[in-house]
Amino acid sequence: MKASQFFISTLKEAPADAEVVSHKLMMRAGMIKRLGAGIYNYMPMGLRVIRKVEAIIREEMNRAGAVELLMPVVQPAELWQETGRFDKMGPELLRVKDRHDRDFIIQPTSEEVITDIARQELRSYKQLPKNFYHIQTKFRDERRPRFGIMRGREFTMKDAYSFDRDVASAGRSYENMYGAYCKIFDRLGLQYRAVAADTGAIGGDRSHEFQVIADTGEDAIVYCPSSDFAANIELAEAVALLDARGTAAQALVKTPTPGKATCEDVAALLGLPLTQTVKSLVLATDELDEQGVIVKSTVWLLLVRGDHELNEVKAGKVEGLKGGFRFASVAEIDDHFGCKPGYLGPIGLKKPVKIVADRTVAQMSDFVCGANEADFHYTGANWARDLPEPDLVADIRNVVVGDPSPDGKGVLAIQRGIEVGHVFYLGTKYSAAMNANFLDENGKPQPMEMGCYGIGVTRILGAAIEQNHDARGIIWPDAIAPFTVVLCPIGMDRSEEVKLAAERLHDELQALGVDVLLDDRGERPGAMFADWELVGVPHRVVLSDRGLKEGQVEYQGRRDAEATKLALAEVLAHLKGKLKL
Repeated sequence: MKASQFFISTLKEAPADAEVVSHKLMMRAGMIKRLGAGIYNYMPMGLRVIRKVEAIIREEMNRAGAVELLMPVVQPAELWQETGRFDKMGPELLRVKDRHDRDFIIQPTSEEVITDIARQELRSYKQLPKNFYHIQTKFRDERRPRFGIMRGREFTMKDAYSFDRDVASAGRSYENMYGAYCKIFDRLGLQYRAVAADTGAIGGDRSHEFQVIADTGEDAIVYCPSSDFAANIELAEAVALLDARGTAAQALVKTPTPGKATCEDVAALLGLPLTQTVKSLVLATDELDEQGVIVKSTVWLLLVRGDHELNEVKAGKVEGLKGGFRFASVAEIDDHFGCKPGYLGPIGLKKPVKIVADRTVAQMSDFVCGANEADFHYTGANWARDLPEPDLVADIRNVVVGDPSPDGKGVLAIQRGIEVGHVFYLGTKYSAAMNANFLDENGKPQPMEMGCYGIGVTRILGAAIEQNHDARGIIWPDAIAPFTVVLCPIGMDRSEEVKLAAERLHDELQALGVDVLLDDRGERPGAMFADWELVGVPHRVVLSDRGLKEGQVEYQGRRDAEATKLALAEVLAHLKGKLKL
């Protein structure tokens, strides 16, 4: 293709509202144009990348035996009401009405619709297993859209759904999709990790995220460098850091700590390690009547070591907190502790609370905790002697670098990542709710076992840029670059020799199936090079009158610090080697 036939619209500066690197560079490279908050036009340059990503996904999904269909963006609310998600999903679910006042939603995902298809079409065990997928527009009404396409409201996603007769078969479908995803991300040319993850709002009990490694990533990925353990920080197990509880060696003392309301400040004041302090967090759960009115509230005290942070996802899995919790109000805290936050602790409560201790806290002795009186903490606190054993002991904290790996094979490290894919084993969560049954060999109805598998197609663009860029612009992997090779002829409009050599090389590359662009715009060399470094084309060949007189051209890979001079007769072979043709 020639640049004069294409649409190129680069900017020297990013718009003021562009925040992260990928947002800035996509705007500057003319890949996206903002239409509204979290909504973008995908311009020709950006759309080429999307189509390449989709092609790789489609090829590997088809190779894995999935069958493509297409489900609508607008879906009847009745299906979502069957599963209860019409109300549960909250304001992120965009609800609309038609002219007849009937409720519809703009789909954020398609579990309900695909389950409706399955219950109508998959009636016998002989039709299973089956896996359907589509690549379709999604919409989630983000409260604060940001980071360009990384956290937009409208986006493109590939979602697939498997249907099986039993748990064992569903496990094989899950593994098949897991393997297909690894092949997809390998082909995309991205550095990634597949990590065990929480199932979140989708549901189910088995889940892996595919995270593109990037320092700017929103997610923390926990892994063990000396083993295969990898998990999202929300799920990564935190083992107890003490093997056993030590014998009490100190007396319980109510110690003045004026104005010291944090564990860090208290430890510094008392000259103690932060690891000897205990942090108190107060939650509450509510029981509702049929009208949704609170009839009873229970206050919970969660204890983590002073240098640790509460993991709210793990807390939500504690018995009694699974139905949902909130942070307690100031009034509830005063009612049960008789003190303001900052000096709270498990000793000397005004009213009973449910106490949940993290695994490490449950093994601590002679620890420091709040005295439930402003400007005072207890030192030398010990379980059983000074306060009852906790009601529950659970893993409720985030892991930290250096923690023992839960598989016992080393210590943990943490890096940042951007979630671009997720696989779930759903079980019968949706099939049971929607009566999606099949007849087994005995003619008895059984609910289908389901899995769902998503890839954020447009999000991959942002993640790839966050991982691959420099001061000059984007650095695309070959597989998804808008153009793989760009030919930059200098003075093409003035030199017939340059024009002929450039067109000949363009045609030869095109005949080999290479996605090549010939820049025939007549731009100055500096401006031309800057454009393609910004856009991120992986391979550049410069042809000039002076070079051709010496029988040479210049080749430069996007990551190369300098150009390499090549004989004109050798450049095609050189590119074939680089592109592995």
